Amino acid sequence: MKQLLHRIGRPREEQGQMLAMLAVSIVALIAAGAFVMDVGSWFQSHRATQSVADASALAGAQELPSSSSLATAKAQEYSAKNGGGVTQISFSSTFMPMDTISVTAERTAPGFLSKVLGISTVDVKADAVVRAYNIGAAKYAAPFGVTKEEPMLNSCGGPCYGAGYPTTLELDKVGPGSFKIINIDGSQGGIGPSTLASWISGGLSGTMNTGWYWSDPGAKFNSGEVKGAMDGRIGSDILLPVYDQVKGQGSGFDYYVVGWATFHLTGYSFKGNAGEISGYFVSVAWEGTSTESPDNYFGAKVIKLVG
Repeated sequence: MKQLLHRIGRPREEQGQMLAMLAVSIVALIAAGAFVMDVGSWFQSHRATQSVADASALAGAQELPSSSSLATAKAQEYSAKNGGGVTQISFSSTFMPMDTISVTAERTAPGFLSKVLGISTVDVKADAVVRAYNIGAAKYAAPFGVTKEEPMLNSCGGPCYGAGYPTTLELDKVGPGSFKIINIDGSQGGIGPSTLASWISGGLSGTMNTGWYWSDPGAKFNSGEVKGAMDGRIGSDILLPVYDQVKGQGSGFDYYVVGWATFHLTGYSFKGNAGEISGYFVSVAWEGTSTESPDNYFGAKVIKLVG
């Protein structure tokens, strides 16, 4: 009889053990599932934090290398508009003084189902590094040349930026038949008013490199197309080739372009053989190819996320 009872009791003991093991397994599975679900949520939080760090650094870099204080303000402003999280902003010099901004963003991401494991929150951190480069080759350049000796490109310890430094650029005769109108596409000889107007309206669609460029001979300021194009650009930024040497005459007159300056256009006056454009120089990110050389930097720059 004892043997019979013993045999009857063993399945019940095994069933109890199985139930206990099953309960432990269920808890472990729930915990694992909770952890997996929260890890996905934390990953999304990290991506959002990284986006804030990247965008804040890119916003701040718009003010480099001219002003780290304005860069800090821009980065903080962008962070605040997008939920905050930026905790550290620093600057360093690589190719130009104070040309690099580093931003750290941190946020706290909540745990939901993972609380069963005792994890209520996790800290999410992201870093971004953005650099402002001198522009080595430019897109969308306008056809008006400006001499490297222009006072507003040399005062203030470098270019003078902003509305506080208004200036007028004279499109006067530089040499025989040349009025600071450059064939920015590399062609030689005269161009028509429609081409000149298109270069004013939208800039050169191709890439303009440094080097020698032919002059567009004559003072072609007075056509309706050119004046209409100028009217359309008032209140916007145009990219001007900066030259340091000239030679020749007429259609053989050359300008040696060494860089580009961004100019905020506020007005113009074209009459006969006289022309001038009014506005002020600005430091603006532009589309083009970057260069590591700091030489002939006049405010046109290429912004890159480098870390």
